[in-house]
This record gives sequence, C-alpha cells and structure tokens, in this order.
Amino acid sequence: MTFSIFSQLEAEGSPFGYIFNILYLLFFLIFMLYGQKIQMWTMLREINSAVGKLKKYKDDARNVAISEIKETSGTETDPTPRVDQYLEYFTTFPSSLDPAGIVSKLEHIIDVRDQRFKDEIKIIAPGIDETKASNLEGVLEVALALNYVYRVVRHFYLLGRKMMSYFVIMQIQMQLPILMQQAKAYAGAVKAFAYGQPIGDGAGAMVAAKLMHGKKYSEIAKDIVASQISIQGRKVFVLKAKGPGANIGKYGVAIQKLIKRNKKKATVIMIDAGLKFEGEKTGSTVEGVGTAIGGIGIDQFKIEEVASKFKIPLNSVVIRMSIAESVAPMKKELIDGVNEALAKVRRLIKERTKKGDIVIVVGVGNTVGIGQ
Repeated sequence: MTFSIFSQLEAEGSPFGYIFNILYLLFFLIFMLYGQKIQMWTMLREINSAVGKLKKYKDDARNVAISEIKETSGTETDPTPRVDQYLEYFTTFPSSLDPAGIVSKLEHIIDVRDQRFKDEIKIIAPGIDETKASNLEGVLEVALALNYVYRVVRHFYLLGRKMMSYFVIMQIQMQLPILMQQAKAYAGAVKAFAYGQPIGDGAGAMVAAKLMHGKKYSEIAKDIVASQISIQGRKVFVLKAKGPGANIGKYGVAIQKLIKRNKKKATVIMIDAGLKFEGEKTGSTVEGVGTAIGGIGIDQFKIEEVASKFKIPLNSVVIRMSIAESVAPMKKELIDGVNEALAKVRRLIKERTKKGDIVIVVGVGNTVGIGQ
C-alpha cells in the first residue's frame, strides 16, 4: 500500500514522493547500521528497570528482618550491621573431582552452614524463642536469596553496559522473566515467614499434620517428629518437620531409622509440593513412585540408599503449584489439594499394603505455621 502511494506520487511528479523515498531509505540505513545498538539500548532499559525492582525487593526484605529482630529480641543494640553481614554469606560446596563420598562432605558443609545461621540468630536476637528464631531464619534466608539475585542481575547489567556486548546483555535479558518471577515470589514470602503463615511448600507437611493431629509425637531426628497411628489395621508412622517454626529437618536420617527398625513389611509414602506446568490446576494432585523430596539431594540419596538395600517400595503423592505459590501464603486451592492428597494417601495404604504391614508416611515441606 505504501509503495503504491509512493509510485503514484512519483508518477504525478510530486516532490513528496521523492521525500518519502528518501526518508524510507534513511530509516532503512539507520536500522541497518544501528539496529543492534537500538535493540541493546532497549534491553538495557528493561534490565535497568528490573534492577530497580530487585533492589526494592531486597531492601524491603532487609527492613522486615531488621524490624522483626528489634521487636522480638528486646535489645537496644542496632542489628543492621549484623544483618547486612548475614546477607553477604556464601557457601562453598565440596569438590566433585572425586565423587566418592561427596554426599557426606556436602552434608557436613550444609550442617555447618545451618548451625552458623542458628548461632548468628542467637547473637543478633538473644532470648528469642525457638519458633520465632526459626521463622526469623526463614526471613533472613529469603532476604539472602533476594540479595543474591539482585547482585547477579546488576552485575550483568553493568557489565553489558560497560562492554556494550549484545551477547552479554541478551543472556540476562532472556532469563529476566523467570528471575523476576522468582524474586517476586521470594518478596511475597518475607511476610509469610515473619508472621508465621503456612506457605505452599508446606502442603505435604500439612497432610502429615492432619494425620497426626492430637496424637503423641517424639523427635526421632534433627527437627523431625513422628507419631504412630493405626489406619485400617496397618501400623503407620507419620513424619514431618517440627513446627510451627520454619523447619525442614533431616528426613533421610529419620526414614533410615524407621526402615532399619521395621524392614520386613515396610512401605514408604511421601507427600510433597511439586512444580506445575502452565495451564495445570493449582492444588491438583498426582501419584507416582520414587522419592518426592526437593533440596540438593542429601535426603533423597539417604532414602533411596536404604530403600534399595531393603527393597522397600517408595510411593509418592505430589500437590501441584507454581514457584510463586510454593513460597507464598497457602491459598484455598492448595488447602483443597491437601485434603485431596490425604484421601489418596489413605487409599494407597488400603490398596498397596496389607493388614499388619508397616507404613511410613512422610509429609515433606517447610513447616512455618504448621504445628503437630
């Protein structure tokens, strides 16, 4: 259409036809010569906007942590320097050049890290009770994650702007939507930990809590509690992390102990939150086999090792949710999913085991706001 107008103007001898052609050629040459730079400037502006949002998320999480420490500790000492130091902590993972024994080395590093964080909480918030200390640790962990994401995105933004390298800028720009989604989810989790609200990741733990509600329980591993109940003639051991503080616990050690004690007729059923695909319903549940547990793999390794040694079946139920929903306060759809998962666990016990069998039901997940 445009070319036909130009042709008509030229045919009529109008000077506007020549002007339009010159402008068209001029724009064409500009985009040929500077198109990539224009695209880089556009991407840099988008990344710069994201850096600003990430800085706000990071600062808000830091301020919530400082505010919670001041309110709960009762000390007049300003915790800001210690919190800022905490947000820069790093963990160096063991060398994988010789993979033999790497799990025990990794577990040792993680144990040292966890204990270091707990000791730090005691220093900056002396006299705080165990539940609030666990929740405060959760707040600081989220703030630490947000600070790391902010530093990474800012690094690539400044590096790309300094070098004006299309490939450096493109790397971070392509990953930016996912990074921002995760950062927004973490930002929403800060207040959930601060106020002790259950989050989506605790869906599996809530299933276990419903089974063991009102029953006696004991701590059988670090931050892991267990109750013994009876379901349809089966002896059922129900495990979850100790709540209502933001704990995860050592599921691998706890399951190893129970399997070694009851290795003849044992079955394991694990319930955990699982990442859904786009278009799938939040709170929908699915069944499968294997070890349904997240993390860096230490607990998964220990469970699979003892289960394979004694030929113990591993059954799983997963409650689907997005990354944002896993760290945000628990929605009604996830509560419905918890009830659906509970019904599936009872059905699995009936269908996959016999009377007199030993069943180990494991509710995996962060127990912030979820008691026993």
